[in-house]
Amino acid sequence: MHFSIFPLFFNYLKFNKLILHSFSILLGISLVSCSPGKKENEISEGVIEYSTNVVDENHPLAGLAPSSATMKFKGGRLMIEMSTMGMFNTTFISDPQKKTLSQMVKFMDIKNACIETEKDLQDEDKDYKMTFEPSKDTKIIAGYKCKKVVATMVNNPSISFDVYYTDEIDCDSINYLSPYRGIKGMLMDYRLKKLGIEMHFTATSVKKEEVPETTFDIPAFYKIVTREEMEKIFVDILK
Repeated sequence: MHFSIFPLFFNYLKFNKLILHSFSILLGISLVSCSPGKKENEISEGVIEYSTNVVDENHPLAGLAPSSATMKFKGGRLMIEMSTMGMFNTTFISDPQKKTLSQMVKFMDIKNACIETEKDLQDEDKDYKMTFEPSKDTKIIAGYKCKKVVATMVNNPSISFDVYYTDEIDCDSINYLSPYRGIKGMLMDYRLKKLGIEMHFTATSVKKEEVPETTFDIPAFYKIVTREEMEKIFVDILK
């Protein structure tokens, strides 16, 4: 009778070995998913809603300025859409991989797109070059802890303003093609000037969402034009 104990004993050892192995796998997964380098609410793609307003309300184009903007981001790329009364629509697509910034304008029968290279943007940003002074101040914006820097215009040091960004969103290269290329994080409260008008953006919500690759493509029905032709659209609107 005592020999029959051994098969049961070996089966018991094998069963416990299996349990121990499974526990080790689960523990390993848990350690990876909760690693110190990963923030609890860090995401790498999704949608951010911003409230927007014109910095200079007396600007001739202030009437065309939208009150909100929607950004979709993924893998360092971003697409931001703005609309005024559903009639004047502006879209920007930033692609650090291709080193291009595309602007699309849709207004009545106008559907034009302008593609700028890294050199084009560097030349354009000379008039909007900034220095950034770090600060210890932080603020919660749209549920994310944001760090503050003070931006000062190089060409006019009397102009400075606060900028807030978060490193809790995985997007180190997302500012590569903007005047904020020195900031490693998602901009949550900032200013930006394009085609002569300066806007103030403040994030109101962040949502994790799958973003299709086609989001960063220019639709075929847009006509590719030069920057000068794009600027002429705005000049003609003011006439």
